[in-house]
Amino acid sequence: MQGFLDELQARNVRLVAISVDPPAVSRGHAKKQGYTFPILSDEKLDVLRKYDLVHEGGFRGADISRPAEFLLNAEGVVIWRSLTDDYTVRLKADDLRKGLDALGVTRKSGK
Repeated sequence: MQGFLDELQARNVRLVAISVDPPAVSRGHAKKQGYTFPILSDEKLDVLRKYDLVHEGGFRGADISRPAEFLLNAEGVVIWRSLTDDYTVRLKADDLRKGLDALGVTRKSGK
């Protein structure tokens, strides 16, 4: 998604990731990968449970998140989502682009 960030910003979409890792681990991963978007820590799995995303024992016996992408409107209501049970599968930028297009989320004027 890092490579798609400019287009997301042009569409007034803010990308935020949520990880079960402690903040220091997420910061290190973000630095190594060159991510410039925020990665929030959900070590206690509170957010993941709210959205039924906990994959119990999913990686070497540890509870992890099922990969998922959500688009929320300004009121915080989920208006689009992509879910998978396979932690190795990630959404492709083109699939997100199609979702945004289907929702009518277009580029801001002048972009």
